[in-house]
Amino acid sequence: MITRMSSLFLRTLREDPADAEVPSHKLLVRAGYVRRVAPGGYSWLPLGLRVLRNIETVVREEMDAIGAQEIQFPALLPKEPYEVSGRWTEYGPGVFRLKDRKGADYLLGPTHEELFALTVKGEYSSYKDFPVILYQIQTKYRDEARPRAGILRGREFVMKDSYSFDLDDSGLDRSYQLHRDAYIRIFQRLGLEYVIVAATSGAMGGSASEEFLAVAETGEDTYVRSTGSGYAANVEAVVTPAPPERALDGLPEAQVHYTPNTPTIETLVDFLNGASLGRTFTAADTLKNVLVKTRRPGEKDWQLLGVGVPGDREVDMKRLEASLEPAEVALLEEADFAANPFLVKGYIGPGALAANGVRYLVDPRIVRGTAWVTGADKADHHVVDLVCGRDFTPDGTIEAAEVREGDPSPDGEGTLVAARGIEIGHIFQLGRKYTDAFEVDALGPDSKPVRIIMGSYGIGVSRLVAAIAEQHHDELGLVWPRAVAPADVHLVVAGKDDTVFEGGERIAAALSERGVRVLLDDRKATPGVKFADAELVGVPTIVVVGRGLAKGVVEVKDRASGERSEIAVDDVVEHLAALVGR
Repeated sequence: MITRMSSLFLRTLREDPADAEVPSHKLLVRAGYVRRVAPGGYSWLPLGLRVLRNIETVVREEMDAIGAQEIQFPALLPKEPYEVSGRWTEYGPGVFRLKDRKGADYLLGPTHEELFALTVKGEYSSYKDFPVILYQIQTKYRDEARPRAGILRGREFVMKDSYSFDLDDSGLDRSYQLHRDAYIRIFQRLGLEYVIVAATSGAMGGSASEEFLAVAETGEDTYVRSTGSGYAANVEAVVTPAPPERALDGLPEAQVHYTPNTPTIETLVDFLNGASLGRTFTAADTLKNVLVKTRRPGEKDWQLLGVGVPGDREVDMKRLEASLEPAEVALLEEADFAANPFLVKGYIGPGALAANGVRYLVDPRIVRGTAWVTGADKADHHVVDLVCGRDFTPDGTIEAAEVREGDPSPDGEGTLVAARGIEIGHIFQLGRKYTDAFEVDALGPDSKPVRIIMGSYGIGVSRLVAAIAEQHHDELGLVWPRAVAPADVHLVVAGKDDTVFEGGERIAAALSERGVRVLLDDRKATPGVKFADAELVGVPTIVVVGRGLAKGVVEVKDRASGERSEIAVDDVVEHLAALVGR
C-alpha cells in the first residue's frame, strides 16, 4: 500500500498548540494525527486513525487468542438497567444523561457491565454454556470535570471492555489469569514499558484488582514499589501497616495547654518545644484533624466527617475519595464552619466531634495506646498526651494520609519509592455484584440454580495512542514502534528532477508489492520541509531517495536510533522487506 503525501489529508504544525501540556498532546496535534473539537473531544485524522486501528488489531488478536468473543452494544443506553444496579445515581455528575422526545431517560455509556450481564442472562441458562468471555471495542463517554492532556483524559474515548462469566471462584481465577497474561502480551507487542500494580475497584465494585500503568513522568497516577520485593501499588490502594497496640497502664494524663497563635502544625511544634514541657516534640507527635463533608449518591444533604492523620502528613484527597467511593467528598467551606460553631478552626479535637455526633475516622497508625498532641476544641488551646482508646475512641480507620517515599512496604520487605504512570489497563474480579442485581443464574448439573460470577477487564485503546507517544518521542517528533506505526517506511523523495521522482516511485511500488506499507513524500516541497515532517510523523524507517541515486544508493535511517546507512538501489527493497518482516 502506498500513501502519497501529495494527496494525504495532512497538515503538520511547527508550533505547539496553546493548550497542550504534555509531549503526546503537542506532538499528536503537530504531526496531524488528531484535532481538538471541544474540551475532551478529538477528531482522528487519517494517520491517527491508522495508529488507533493498529492498536485495536493487536488487542483483538490477543483477546481472540484466549477465546473471547467480540460483540457490540449501543452507546445510547436506557436508564432502567443502571437503576437496578444503583449506578444511575452512583455515577453522579460523571455521566452524560439525556432524554428522548418522549421524555424517557438515557445515558451515554460510560461502561457496560449491566448490558453484558443482561445479555448473558437472556442467552445462556445451563452450566454447560459456561465459561464465556465477551468483549467489545467501543467509544465510551464520561463527563470529566477537567479534561486535559489531549486524548489522555477526554470525555469521549475508545475502550476495550471484556467480561468473564464463570460458575465458581476457581473459574473466575482462571479467567482473570487469562486476561492478565493477554494484557502482558498486548503491552509488550505495543512496545510499552509498564508496571502492574495493586489497585482499587472504585465504583465498578469487586475484589482482586490490578492496574497496568505505562511508566511516564507526565502520568496522572502515582504508584509506589518496594525496594525489597516485587510489591507495587497505586497510591490509592496502599494499605498502611498498623503498629502494635500499647498498654494503657502508666501513661501520663492528658493535659490542656494554652497555646496561643498555633493554628498550624508548624506553629504548634515550635511553641511546644519552647514551652519547657520536658521533652522534644515533632510534627509526627501531633494529630491533625481534617473536616470534610460527604454525600452518598442520591442524597441531598451533606454529612460531616472528621479525618485524623499524624501531623507530619497531609490528607491525600485521591486516597480519601477512593476510600469513601462512591460517596462524594468536599472540603468544608466558611459557611459550614459558621453552621457548626463547635468546629474551632485550627484547634479541632476528637472531643467535640464525639460530643456532636460527627463520624471520626483515623489513620491506621493511630492505634490504642498511642498518645497525641491535638486540638482542645477551644481557640488557642491544645491537649497533650491524649491517648487513643482511653481519652478518645475513633469510629474506625481510613486510608487517607499521603504515601511517601521511604515508608515501609506493606509486605514488610524494604521501603517504598514513588513513580508516575498512565493507566492503560485495569483488571478486577467483580464477583456477583451485577449477577445478583439481575439474577443471572445457570442450572447446575443437579438442576439447582448457580449464581454466575463475573470478572471485568478494560484497556484504554485511544489512551494507548497517547501513552505510546509519551514513551516514544524525541526532540524532533514521534518515534512509533513498528507494530502501531501508520506506515512501515517513510520514503522521502529529496530532489526536483524527474529521475529522482521516478526512482522513488519505482522503489515505493516494489515495496508495496512485497506488502510493505509506504508513506511516500512526493510533494513539491523543499527537502528541509520533508525531512522535518518525516522526523515529526515518526514512521520507524525513513528512506531518502536523493542525490545518492546517481551513485546507485539511497539512504536508510532508523528513526529511533538515528543510525544511517547507504543501501544499493538494487538491494533496498529486499533490505527493507526483511527489516519490516514482509
